[in-house]
Amino acid sequence: MAWNRRSTVLGIVLLLAVSAAGVVVAFQLWLGGYIPLVSEGRVAIIPIQGIIDSDRAVLRTLDRYRDDSSVRAFVLEISSPGGGVGPSQSIYSELRKLREEDNRPLIAWIGSVGASGGYYVALPADSIFALPGSITGSIGVIMQFANAEGLLDKVGIGLEVVKSGQFKDTGSPARPLSDEEREILQEVIHDTYGQFVDAITDSRGMEREAVLEVADGRILSGERAMSVGLIDRLGTLPDAIAAAGEMAGLGSDPKTLRPTQRRATWIDLIGQIPGLRWMEFLGRLDESGALTPSLRYQWQ
Repeated sequence: MAWNRRSTVLGIVLLLAVSAAGVVVAFQLWLGGYIPLVSEGRVAIIPIQGIIDSDRAVLRTLDRYRDDSSVRAFVLEISSPGGGVGPSQSIYSELRKLREEDNRPLIAWIGSVGASGGYYVALPADSIFALPGSITGSIGVIMQFANAEGLLDKVGIGLEVVKSGQFKDTGSPARPLSDEEREILQEVIHDTYGQFVDAITDSRGMEREAVLEVADGRILSGERAMSVGLIDRLGTLPDAIAAAGEMAGLGSDPKTLRPTQRRATWIDLIGQIPGLRWMEFLGRLDESGALTPSLRYQWQ
């Protein structure tokens, strides 16, 4: 009887241990993490999609995979027209740090679009791939303001401003820019534009004059971008993954790892109800800087 009780207790403990291990493994896989003896030698895909107005998701993914010993190479999957100067520079800086401090290959692939800030974040890569018809380039900076002065006058609304300095309310939608304000903002635009050009010359090894020839805000096809030295190779995402695998010693068909896609929530469903789409419209206005002026590395 004592032996049976010990066997039963041992069985329960073993069952609980196996169940706990299963939960841990499932949770790690759900997070895209490393599971010893299950996933060895992989290429991590880091998506950079949509307007870049935050660096949090990209940096969180990068941190997770940087500490994953199964990851032997990184591929940036870019589909973005760019976005805010700050988030774009933050992602660029962390990727450049990875390139300088880590010997694992870093490949960037531009899909349908990787323009302005979408191209900026690709610069630290060992090699940049694009499709022949990818939209890239758009090297420049833009800042937009909404001028609602006429509308406010029509509805009889005025805006009282108390400020600490002459230029504190620069960009107010209640009035047009003064010549002095426009000159100040243009200086800031030139400064951040120069930072973009410097990043290209440093990362691509191009002469500044050659960069300036195409750095006037124009978009380029992937094929044209390769001819002027902005990208290295034409190819698909599998081509970029194969190149990363070869560089990492994993062969041309390596296993890959990518973040789990966020599932739709009830909030997403509510946002699709007719009459509530105006919230999406306002969100896009805000992203474009029409409601909240900001410096943008963004193709409009």
